[in-house]
Amino acid sequence: MRILLVGAGGVGNAIAKIAARREFFETMIVSDYDLARAQRTVAWIEERHGPQGDRFVAARIDASDPDDVTAVARAHGVTHIMNAVEPKFVPTIFAGALAAGADYLDMAMSLSEPHPTNPHEETGVKLGDDQFAQSPDWVTDGRLALVGMGVEPGLSDVFARYAADHLFSEIDELGTRDGANLVVRDEAGNEIFAPSFSIWTTIEECLNPPVVWEKERGWYTTAPFSEPEIFEFPDGIGPVECVNVEHEEVLLMPRWLDAKRVTFKYGLGDEFIGILKTLNQLGLDKTEPVRVRSANGPVEVAPRDVVAAGLPDPATIGPRMTGKTCAGVWVTGLGPDGARREVYLYHVSDNEWTMAEYEAQCVVWQTALGPVIAMELLSTGVWSGVGVLGPEAFDAEPFLELMARPIADGGYGQQWGLQDRLAAGV
Repeated sequence: MRILLVGAGGVGNAIAKIAARREFFETMIVSDYDLARAQRTVAWIEERHGPQGDRFVAARIDASDPDDVTAVARAHGVTHIMNAVEPKFVPTIFAGALAAGADYLDMAMSLSEPHPTNPHEETGVKLGDDQFAQSPDWVTDGRLALVGMGVEPGLSDVFARYAADHLFSEIDELGTRDGANLVVRDEAGNEIFAPSFSIWTTIEECLNPPVVWEKERGWYTTAPFSEPEIFEFPDGIGPVECVNVEHEEVLLMPRWLDAKRVTFKYGLGDEFIGILKTLNQLGLDKTEPVRVRSANGPVEVAPRDVVAAGLPDPATIGPRMTGKTCAGVWVTGLGPDGARREVYLYHVSDNEWTMAEYEAQCVVWQTALGPVIAMELLSTGVWSGVGVLGPEAFDAEPFLELMARPIADGGYGQQWGLQDRLAAGV
């Protein structure tokens, strides 16, 4: 397996660092528009693990140009392209991978467009619609595009498939629930606003109309931040208010899994929600460039890019962050014995540990774990397929077994949890 990693930002950097401890691939080309950033990732790996030879190579790439993606892939003879950049680049990398004859993986899917007249009730263009529409082309070429293979989506979808196969005879709701107790402080020790993930992506998913799926109704939308609920997260995180947010799980799970309802709720907090609402009111969430004055004359700039430039890079905040983040799926329905059942399958990432082991903050590290495990399963043939497929299309058991198996025995040493909430009274 020869992998072209597109993007050496927070998640891309963590993917390379996790992969450096594995033996399933021949070469990983770490690429970025900023070549120096890709080179820093390779240098860190060599400093930590010794000389790599041609196993890790830095390269420059323009993710906005499908021809450049194809050219870089062909120049290095890659078999798989791992997309680790903003979802706005999905169409170009997706096209470049198919033209290069390479399999493709991403963690966020092609962007949505709200319904033009009824955005808070009806879907317009849904997340991933553009990619799924091209599935016949990937089938014809015998190539696989594994989409939404991060943590959420990704690991959450693997959990959902496991629950459907092993824990339930009938599912009422598959509810992805994400919460954390993370705090970021400045040099003086004061708590500051510093999103742990790309603010560009966060604005996109939080201010777009959230999507819900119901078997009797199909996909529909609600207003942003709707249906708040208090969800109890494990491992000391505790109760967090979660709200509806647009996310790929709701667009992926119903394609393969039988459930009456599918939702995604994110623990944002009042401050974060207030800031996002203010950005929206001021038009600072927009992606279309506006003309502004500068010392060198008028320039055009996208307001959202200005917001992103004014905030700390999520890849750099790890040393100032404390706490844990939890990703998981809450499942309700009937167990194999026909009795009522309610479980939460989850994985917790501790920032202190990820910083000590990988010098990567816990949110980006947790996001990076799933793609590496998936690539290893593809390299060994345990997972295989053609067309555009989500994580639910594959057997979850080998993924979770490899994830939890001790490092000394060839696994990743990452335990995942299963809370039987009715039995525990949670």
